[in-house]
Amino acid sequence: MIKRLKELESENAQFKRIYRIYRELELNLRIKPRRRIKRDKPEALSVPSKINQTWSMDFMSDSLIDGRSIRTFNVVDDYNREGLNIDVDLSMPARRVIQSLERLIEWRGKPKSIRCDNGPEYISQQLRDWAQTSDIELKYIQPGKPTQNTYIERFNRTVRQECLDLHLFDSVEQAQNPNHAVVMCL
Repeated sequence: MIKRLKELESENAQFKRIYRIYRELELNLRIKPRRRIKRDKPEALSVPSKINQTWSMDFMSDSLIDGRSIRTFNVVDDYNREGLNIDVDLSMPARRVIQSLERLIEWRGKPKSIRCDNGPEYISQQLRDWAQTSDIELKYIQPGKPTQNTYIERFNRTVRQECLDLHLFDSVEQAQNPNHAVVMCL
C-alpha cells in the first residue's frame, strides 16, 4: 500500500486519491501541540545597594590531566562583584555546598538572599531547610535562562579564561592548593 502511495505521489495523482490511501494507512493521526508551562515574567535583575544583600552561586566543570572531572563551586557578592569563594572537588553534593556557605558566612557575614540556578544541589530539600533556618532567601532563576544570573556567569567566564584554561591539574589537591591557579583567581 505504501508502495502504491509513493507511485501516486510521483505520478502527480489527484490529491483526494492520495489522501484516501493516506487515511487507510492511518497516517492521518492528529499530532497534539505540546502544552507550554505558563511562567510569570521574571523581575529585572536588581542591583544590590550594599554588601551582603545578594550573593550568586554557580558550578563550573573542568577536567584533570587523567580525564577525571572536577567541579568548582563559585560564590560572588552581587554588590561589588567580588569573588567570595571558589571550592574545588570531584563532586559537590548539597551538604558540601552548605558547609562552604557556612564557612563563608563565618568570615563575611550572612547575605539576605542567594541567587542560583535550578541544579540538583540547589533545589535539594537539605539546602532549602538550611536556608530557611538561616533566614536566607533562595532566589531561583528560570530554567535555561543563565542571563538572569549574570553576575556569577561573568565571574565564571573570568575564572575559566584566566585560571582553568591556562593550567593543567594533576590532582584535585593541586587545584585546591592556595598557591595554585584556581584559588589565586580570588
